[in-house]
Amino acid sequence: MTLIDYIFAALSAVAAGMINALAGGGTLITFPVLMAIGLPAVSANVTNTVAICPGYLGGTLAQSKDLIDQKKRLWVLLPAGVLGGLVGGILLLNTGENLFSDLVPYLILLASTLLAIQNPVRAWLTHRQEQEKAKVVSEFWAFIPVFLAAIYGGYFGAGLSVIVLAVLGLVLNDNLTRLNALKQGIAFATNVAAALFFVFSGKVNWTVALLMAVGALLGGALGGRLASKIKPATLRRIVVSIGFVVGMIYLARQFIK
Repeated sequence: MTLIDYIFAALSAVAAGMINALAGGGTLITFPVLMAIGLPAVSANVTNTVAICPGYLGGTLAQSKDLIDQKKRLWVLLPAGVLGGLVGGILLLNTGENLFSDLVPYLILLASTLLAIQNPVRAWLTHRQEQEKAKVVSEFWAFIPVFLAAIYGGYFGAGLSVIVLAVLGLVLNDNLTRLNALKQGIAFATNVAAALFFVFSGKVNWTVALLMAVGALLGGALGGRLASKIKPATLRRIVVSIGFVVGMIYLARQFIK
């Protein structure tokens, strides 16, 4: 890799950090950039997972006050996230480079779709909670769905937050703020489990990962400062559009081969 490649990786992480702070979907920027600068698909995904891990901690800490009285749920659902993240990581490392490369266009398009429906999902959850305020459901019912969602998170990750939030809204009856905080904790547990597993895989490009981690933290701080000047919905539409374009380009390349 050249110096220009490292600069592009760092800049993509700054952009992703800002995007994640404002709207979500930063992986749709970093992952294609890592592949474009020459990292194999599996290595790019693994390196990206390790690099963006600190960002999940920031999101969880920002909503920690809404997790204080959800300790029982955390004891049940964080293990589901950890186990799912490990299973997803194991599946990724056993997929094989060629097969994962073939799956990349579909994973990017799926993640773009998940990001595109994020607001409708939130609106549906809000309406559902208003309709079923009296309904009480045990968090144990959420273990398997969260575990399955976390497998996807450990395998690819982009769009995981939307899936987990939808799962929690289907199974648990609570307000959106508390469910969103719970979602952040689960996504953090999933990502950390996968990242720690990948640390020993030999697939992490550590120079790129460290540069991206610094860039993502810088971008997150920048995003916080720009929160009042940029509309999240507008930024989300831009990221979704980029994701769909990139996904279609990769898909077209497969058919041209």
